[in-house]
Amino acid sequence: MTTFTRDDLRGKAQTVLGLIDPADLGNTLMHEHLVWDIRTPEMAKETDQGPEISLCNCWQFNYGRVKVPRNYISRSVGLATFEVKEMVAAGGNTIVELSSGGLAPAPDSLAQISRDTGAHVVMGCGHYVDEYQDEANRSRDVDSFATEMIEQVFSGAWDTDIRAGVIGEIGCQSPWTDLEKRVMQGAVIAQRATGAALNVHPGRDADQPQEVMDFIAAHDGQPERTIISHIDRTIFDHERLFRLADTGCVIEFDLFGQETSYYALNPKIDMPNDAIRLRLIRALIERGHLEQIVISHDICYLTRLKSHGGHGYGHIFENAIPLMRLRNFTESEIKTIIVDTPRRLLTFV
Repeated sequence: MTTFTRDDLRGKAQTVLGLIDPADLGNTLMHEHLVWDIRTPEMAKETDQGPEISLCNCWQFNYGRVKVPRNYISRSVGLATFEVKEMVAAGGNTIVELSSGGLAPAPDSLAQISRDTGAHVVMGCGHYVDEYQDEANRSRDVDSFATEMIEQVFSGAWDTDIRAGVIGEIGCQSPWTDLEKRVMQGAVIAQRATGAALNVHPGRDADQPQEVMDFIAAHDGQPERTIISHIDRTIFDHERLFRLADTGCVIEFDLFGQETSYYALNPKIDMPNDAIRLRLIRALIERGHLEQIVISHDICYLTRLKSHGGHGYGHIFENAIPLMRLRNFTESEIKTIIVDTPRRLLTFV
């Protein structure tokens, strides 16, 4: 197994098929899952995984009141290949796949999907939230996690020679657990050592993104190369949003296509639809934060795929970008969000 150095990576992007010129990344979705298993350990043990998905019940499952474990797992390379080809046809070029430890990462499958579709796939590394982590992780220290993530970028991840091109998604919750903090501190060390960007899954609390960024700053991280995911289910007021943006981090609106206000994982909040997401993005742009915004879908339910009655990975290109134009976003603004900022983040420094 060949081991890269930071100098080998600097100025390049690393996909599951190898290093490429970042100029070739093109239109990029910054947070997706192609082959995944997001069932909790308890859900995975259940004998009854729920009814088969059909056009008659997919809306109920997407709404979130009906829990169907089978909706939370997809291991089919063929299905993912079809769906990614649909994205390519809609104008997409690159997918960042963030099925980190605990979400059943599958590097070989990602490489096959990339070969079969022509789309670039950039793989993440590290570990998801506490509940999903291996029991062995509970006795590991910060340096152990840092070393693992550095090796996943420089040598290969998950027992393969396929290398990660970004760190994350690194899982947090509220309250933030000691294990998750050790993983995060390891991720910050790996960020500095490799020159990779870092993607964070924050807890479902409006103040936790700020807590994470304060932690990263205190541990000598790189805010400008740190992406805070899931802002559209976490922060709903301008004050918190602007304070977070002032840290220099990249703000990711990655639930495009989820148009239902009810959010089963936190029923107390009102999930914004795509139009409201664009209003929040416009507010950030008007305040001078254009270069700190990326977007995606975070597809990790079968019912969000076209094959099962959903919008698919092409939704942003087919629907959201035309809506941006109707809302007077300029072509330069759209390019910054979908091409330029992803390219900057995926280029090793």
